[in-house]
Parts: sequence; C-alpha cells; structure tokens
Amino acid sequence: MSELVPEVECVRNDSEIDEETPLLQGPPQLRRTPLPWAQFWIVLFLQLAEPLTSQVVAPFAPQLVRDMGVTHGDETRVGTYVGLLIAVFWFSQSVTVLHWSRLSDHIGRKPVILSGLAGLSFSMYCFGLSTTFRGFVISRAMTGILNGNIGVLKSMIAELTDSTNIAQAYAYTPAAWTSGGLLGPLAGGLLAHPAEQYPNVFGNSEFLKKHPYFLPSAVPATFAVCGWVIAFFFLKEPLKAPQPISSLFRFRRNQNCELQPEDAVVTDETENPVPFSRLLTWRVLLVVANYGFLSLIDIMFRGIHPLFLSTPVALGGLALPPSVIGKLVAAFGVCNGLVEILFFAWMHDTRGPKFTFLFGVISGVPTFALFPAISMAAKAYGLVSLTWTLVGLQIVFSSLMSFSFGAIFIYIANSAPNRASLGMTNGLNQMTVGLTRAIGPAVSNSLFSVSIKHNYVGGYMVYTVLVAAACVAMVVGSMLPGRGRH
Repeated sequence: MSELVPEVECVRNDSEIDEETPLLQGPPQLRRTPLPWAQFWIVLFLQLAEPLTSQVVAPFAPQLVRDMGVTHGDETRVGTYVGLLIAVFWFSQSVTVLHWSRLSDHIGRKPVILSGLAGLSFSMYCFGLSTTFRGFVISRAMTGILNGNIGVLKSMIAELTDSTNIAQAYAYTPAAWTSGGLLGPLAGGLLAHPAEQYPNVFGNSEFLKKHPYFLPSAVPATFAVCGWVIAFFFLKEPLKAPQPISSLFRFRRNQNCELQPEDAVVTDETENPVPFSRLLTWRVLLVVANYGFLSLIDIMFRGIHPLFLSTPVALGGLALPPSVIGKLVAAFGVCNGLVEILFFAWMHDTRGPKFTFLFGVISGVPTFALFPAISMAAKAYGLVSLTWTLVGLQIVFSSLMSFSFGAIFIYIANSAPNRASLGMTNGLNQMTVGLTRAIGPAVSNSLFSVSIKHNYVGGYMVYTVLVAAACVAMVVGSMLPGRGRH
C-alpha cells in the first residue's frame, strides 16, 4: 500500500498551511506511483453497493407510489411522494454517516465496512417484502441508517494513493458508480412487477404478485452479501494500529474532557484523529460547501429525471414505461462513467482541479434547460427523432457533471487535517451531502408537481429553479483554490 503522507510531513500548524497545501504530498517524483490494484479493485467493487441501492428504485418509484394509492389518483401529487421515498434514504444516511466514518478512524475501516454491508442487505430485503407505503419508507430509512460505508470507502481510496496517482485513481472511481448506475436502473425497470412483465415465467407466482418489487430489491441486497464475503476474506485493513472494538466500551476522560478508550495510547496528534472542533476550518468547510452544492444539483437531476420521463406528455413529460426509463437512466450511467474514465485524469493534469470542477458544474445549466425543450418537442411532434435527439443530448451534458465529482474528491482528501482524520473529513462531507440529497429530490419533485398543477412558468418553473441552483454552485466553486495540485 502506498504511503499517503510521510510522517515527517504530517506535522503542520494551521498557520503553516493554506487552502492549497496538499495532504497527499510526498517527495518529488518523476514517475507515477503504481496503484495497489488488488486492493483498489476490491474497494471499487464494494462501492458498487451504494449506487445499486440508491438507483434501483428510480425507474419504479412513480409506479410504486401509484400502486400504493397514497395520491388517491391525483397524478400531480406523485412527484411529492416519490421525492419523499428518495429523500428518506439520504436523510437517514446523513444522520449516521459521520458516526460511522469517525468510528472507522478508531477501530479500523474493515469492521465498519462489514457492518454496513450487513445492514444494507437486511434493509433492502425488508424493502422488497414491504406491502405498504409506510413499510417502504421505513425500510428505506433503515438502509441509510445501517450503511455508512460511502465515506469510509472514499477514505480508503485516499489511503491507497499519493499525489502522483490520486487523479488516476479518481478517474477509475466512476467505474463503480457507472456499473451501479447501469445495473440499478436496469434491475429496477426490468424486474419490477415480474408477474406482469414476464407472465410465462413468473405469472403463477403469488409471492411476486404480492411483492412486485422484491426481485429488484434483492439485487443490491444479494450483492451486499457477496461483497461482505469478499471484504471479510480479502480486504486488508489500512490503519496501522486500529483499536480493538472492545475498547469502545471502556472509556476514560482525557484532559480536554473528551472520551477515550481506557487503554488508548496517547501519541503525537498527527497519528490520531483531531478533535471534531479542529476539523471545522475554512479549508474544510469550503470543500464541504462545494460538495454539498454539487450533490444538490446532481440529485435534483437524478430525482426529477425518471419522474419527467414517466409523466404524461400533456403534463410536460414523455409517458414512458419503467422498462424504457430504466434503459435511459442506465445509458446516463454508462456515459457518465466513460467520460470520466477516459478524460478526467487528462483534464485534471492539464487544466487543474478548479477548472475541472467548474467545467462539470457549468454543464448542469444546459442539462436542466433541455427539460422544457424536450417537453415542447414531445407536445408538438410526439416521440419523434427530434425528441430522442434532445434526450440523448441531455444525457451527454449531464454526464459531464461527473468531472466535478472526481475533482471534489481530491479536494476532500487534501483538506483533511492529517492522515488519521480522513474518515472524519469524509464523514463530515457525506453528512452534508446526505442532507442535500435528502432535500434535493423532495424540493425538485414537489416543485415539479406544483409547476404542473398551477402551470407556473408554463409548467416549467422547476427547471428555472434548477438552472438557478447550478449558477449558485458555480459561484461557490469559484472560491476554491485553483493552483495546480492545490
């Protein structure tokens, strides 16, 4: 495993660093350090669980809301309940992700990852077995509470890299999200209501008629089981001296009145996580704010996209079935990953992280502006080649936003006060992102419903708000340090 930071370079005072001082710096090197591919691919494989879980419900969420009858036939309220179903996962995750990430700084990454995979599997099986809208919401909340792996796994990627290969690593990172963005929507669209979609195969299954969303839910649940087995046997613990789990139950108070395990050895602060209060610096908070705004515009698009595709043409959508929606969302996932794998490292190395980040954020403007254009084309001409061309163009523009994610992950790694605080730094970012991803779908989908119901701005008010959000994200992004490797 590559050393993240030589220990001699970890001793830094706040007065000695600025926003562009890299945590991941090492001695001058002319050649890129090879990535530890075996462990790196395991971490990427485990990251697949997150997009699988978050994306699998997207294609069938509008139909699920209609099936549960919570809108009583009012089509304009579907978006509100879809937003609730999506938001509850992100909100519940934001409540606990910082806890899981901080815990991983102490007891190690591997125990937390194994716990998260087990919780994800259990909750997704419960989701598939639910028969009421309340049951679906509760199991979705359980998925977010029990699984805090996303921040931990991002910390592991930083720990497996140094300043010479971190851009290369984050160029490959979208492979997990691309695969999840492909398999999740496909599973959700192709496996929902299997008794109706495949009557010759599942038509006689009373179980699947009673639980029409069990098969798509079982995909991420079963994947988590497989991931748990792989992590248990093959994933190496990156922390050099993690505390035993049993030490968490034996506490004493240190001089700062902070709880520490009784047998904890107090060493130099550069070898231990800093107190949470010392994490809240301008250096860290600026990155948190940018990651939050980026995630907000991204999740607002992901939340409203399948709803737009399923809404009747007369109300401003395309009236597509879940199977077609799943394919379109999957196409977005494939395009998203290919763009970053092929071009992110080159753009980062030639233009720098700030340009790369802003380039992705700016692409959100045409992405959102194409919604009303697609709607007008469908109303005027139907689902003709012009309409599908605009749909494809929107997928291309939305894929360019992936550049921003690779750049912000590098900013996050470099903003950590020290190597031992990577988990807490990622946890703080993921907590903020979880809140924005909880708010985003609820706001955008509710605005979608309100825009249609009251015909605000011709029914397109929601897209005006989305463009404005992208513009705010650009302003916040312009505050990031822009020098080379920051």
